[in-house]
Amino acid sequence: MMNLQEWLAQHLSAVLGTVAIVLGGSIAIWFATRLVQGGMRRLEAHISIRTETALLVVRIVVTGLWVLLGAVVIDFWGISIGGFWTFLASAATVVGVGFLATWTMISNATANLFIIVWRPFRLGETVEMIPENVKGRVIDRNLMFTTLREEKGSVLQVPNNLFFQKMFRVSDTSEQYPFEFLAGSGEPAAPAPVATAVAGSPEAPAGVTVQRN
Repeated sequence: MMNLQEWLAQHLSAVLGTVAIVLGGSIAIWFATRLVQGGMRRLEAHISIRTETALLVVRIVVTGLWVLLGAVVIDFWGISIGGFWTFLASAATVVGVGFLATWTMISNATANLFIIVWRPFRLGETVEMIPENVKGRVIDRNLMFTTLREEKGSVLQVPNNLFFQKMFRVSDTSEQYPFEFLAGSGEPAAPAPVATAVAGSPEAPAGVTVQRN
């Protein structure tokens, strides 16, 4: 206990400075997040940006800001950034070996990457896993799970790799592929008929093209 008190007495200014940096950085990151979210909403109103893309940009920006704040705190305490990154790389290697031992985690992360690339469904659309009769609206997705909200309000966490092992149905989507036609009939829409009438006929209304024999 005395050692802790002595340490605090010797490093009180550093501790207070760290608290101030963390609080100030947290407030700055909160405002920056709001600004980025507002900017993405304005971009969505002018150009076609998917909700997943906007959410990914916001998460990348926020993560980068927190990493920068951590680097500032480390530098404030006089710790070498190079040595710290070496420690992180070593820790990441150990964690990576542990992940390789758990194939499910790797498969879910890989499936999430393929979902981002191929986009079989979007946020807000309804997905139904046909064999399991699991149905819900997509509200979020991360490296491991896709989050579905059922009609009753309950939340389901579906592993990403299940979308590559099971059949599923996507509804509430307005997207049409280039080869699709009206009502899915497989034929282009027929041209609208042109109203005609015989010249001098009383049935010929005003403004209608009259066909003369």
